[in-house]
Amino acid sequence: MSPGSFSLAEHYHERTKYDPKTLGQQSRELDWSQQPVPFKDYKIGAVIDLKPYLKSRRRNDAERSRRDRPLLQRLSWLLLCSYGLTQQVQTLDGDRLYLRAAPSAGGLYPAELYLLSAGQPDLPAGLYSYQSNTHTLVNFWSSDCWPQLQRACLWHPSLEHTQLALVSTAVFWRSAWRYQARAYRRIFLDTGHVLGNVELAAALNDFRPHLIGGFVDAQLNQLLYLDEAQEGAIAVAALADLLQVQQNLPLAQAALPSQPDPQYAGDPLGEDELLAALHQSSSIDEALGDRLNWKPIPVLTPPGATPPIQPPRPDPEDKYNFPFCSRFDTRCDPIHWGEDLQYLPQTILQRRSTRAYSGLDLTQAELNQLLDFTYQPEHYRLQGLPEAPDYFALDLIETFVVVSGVEGLEAGCYYYAPKAEELRQIRFKNFRPELHYLCLGQELGRDAGAVVFHTADLHKAVEIYGDRAYRYLHLDAGHLGQRLNLAAIRLGLGVSGIAGFFDDQVNEVLGIPAQEAVLYITTLGRSRAG
Repeated sequence: MSPGSFSLAEHYHERTKYDPKTLGQQSRELDWSQQPVPFKDYKIGAVIDLKPYLKSRRRNDAERSRRDRPLLQRLSWLLLCSYGLTQQVQTLDGDRLYLRAAPSAGGLYPAELYLLSAGQPDLPAGLYSYQSNTHTLVNFWSSDCWPQLQRACLWHPSLEHTQLALVSTAVFWRSAWRYQARAYRRIFLDTGHVLGNVELAAALNDFRPHLIGGFVDAQLNQLLYLDEAQEGAIAVAALADLLQVQQNLPLAQAALPSQPDPQYAGDPLGEDELLAALHQSSSIDEALGDRLNWKPIPVLTPPGATPPIQPPRPDPEDKYNFPFCSRFDTRCDPIHWGEDLQYLPQTILQRRSTRAYSGLDLTQAELNQLLDFTYQPEHYRLQGLPEAPDYFALDLIETFVVVSGVEGLEAGCYYYAPKAEELRQIRFKNFRPELHYLCLGQELGRDAGAVVFHTADLHKAVEIYGDRAYRYLHLDAGHLGQRLNLAAIRLGLGVSGIAGFFDDQVNEVLGIPAQEAVLYITTLGRSRAG
């Protein structure tokens, strides 16, 4: 972008900030009679019931070995652990709230999952909708749709050798009904949670998802028969079958830019126009897609080692490296997920967002393990998890940890340096009152032992990816947040994500520049009993 210009993504971010002076004016009374239904219903289509395939997946299963499990059994577990229904809760008004494997702001679940098959004996070619409420696949269109998928995804190399792909879409109104224009942030965070589950659930079932964030939006929406006025495709994951040698694929680029130099003309936009305007501005049209190319990720490591997710920054150091910082090594023993990852599926399915913390301290060892699982995936290769999972723009995201109650760490604000694997203290103060305030008065911020913040220089991100950067940053922040979620549950800790906060006040607490956009907050602590 030219000097002094700004993009619609930046304008949107400013317009959707929560401000303590105007929050009351920004909110509106909800019409509960208009609350969206969180499930899509297909009136026609062949139904594949996945429930009978939810059998034991232990390595020594008497029926069959892991390698011999049928495709539909593997897909059944993959979909259940990614976005399946895990619990029904009776509400005070008599309605039922359906909880899923991935958390969602307000329990609104805007995401939908579709499965595309290039054609296999157990799964004929066509389009399938995953129905989480019944744990079924509805084959609502039977045809060879794979060439159309490849075309929409600009011939991404991962689709040349795979035969299955997941597509995550969003029904915008499900979130906008409650959160208005700011819903766009939550939609991509929620989808990031789902992608975090997909990554881990795929490993449990011998798949490797290759994420694709660059696609021609209109073509992919048309392929899935989406109503573009109400919903849209968000992300694609080509599912490489690791039991097929030819599908053990190298890493590939996951992100492409939308229109370069996306200067915002300053046209006035109403509150109800912001979400749709940003989604359109961050889309890739067919004309732009013809000029985009997928570039191979350069192999910068010895043969046999996994190449980096993206080319490294020109500066190999972590961003904040002040000489006065107190430094704390976070290297630790990895979290143990059991033989054959036996504790991972139950952790995913038992995950719940914590409603209240006790205020008791975490240990430094627990915080180290939380950070290790989230940011050092290579430490889990020997347990069978991918050592370099796909992200879209991970290199642009920074992490801060505000410590209020961690044994061995002074209260204050820390920058987490993932390359050095250390915490660097940059502010010296107990911020409990400020955390309570900036989290919109939620006690979760005040009583947590540690609060993790994900941020990004939005202007820099837009220079690289156009307005589509806003999608990528929130998808990645949600992905990281889901890894924090699961690590906390495995360690017996409480965890809850927060997407509603006073944006500018967060920057003040962290001591970061105004152009550093705050993406997501994850609170961590000890759950209050009862």
